[in-house]
Amino acid sequence: MSQFIEPQPFQSHPDTLSRSELRKRLRQHRRELNFEQQQQAAEYLALNLLKNPDLHRARHIAIYLPNDGEIDPHAYLDIARRKGIRFYLPVLHPIHEGRLAFSPYYDGVELTANRFGIPEPAFSKGLRRPAWALDAVLFPLVGFDEQGGRLGMGGGFYDRTFAFSRIRPRLAPKLIGLAHDFQKVKKLPIEPWDVPLHSVVTDKRRYRFSG
Repeated sequence: MSQFIEPQPFQSHPDTLSRSELRKRLRQHRRELNFEQQQQAAEYLALNLLKNPDLHRARHIAIYLPNDGEIDPHAYLDIARRKGIRFYLPVLHPIHEGRLAFSPYYDGVELTANRFGIPEPAFSKGLRRPAWALDAVLFPLVGFDEQGGRLGMGGGFYDRTFAFSRIRPRLAPKLIGLAHDFQKVKKLPIEPWDVPLHSVVTDKRRYRFSG
């Protein structure tokens, strides 16, 4: 796999030094987990996701391939697939710069590393699912707090892709951040461009937000 390259933040809203330093520290912490610790975290995460009411009726769910020490959602995926749930992976949109498309994720699907070194399926207009047609989106966080503040990698891909949820919230899928519980911090600023989360699920518990 190609070396991971951190995406750049919004050009009009550059990260502050404090956010950059916090991101660096939290990423280092999760990269230090060994295989057994990551596997145990994935199993506990799966249990908490299975109990999450936001997912009980979901049939089309976007997920991600863990990278850079991110908590692994595949234990949940393996169980949910047996219930007929369909999963999709984010794909860098080839036309709309800085946004994501979502392509089916199934056993045997061919994956190719994108410009950040992250494997993704091929972009296909016929197979991809529009962001508004997803029931839920599970995506990784670098940090979060109990008020709904969150810290991502700084690229803004999910914020751009789901910006429509501010205008038409009824069309929005459930946006659920995933993280190791130690990635919770005391307080993060909620930036104007942040798309609100419905919840954060970790290996320890679930945090729900009022909106």
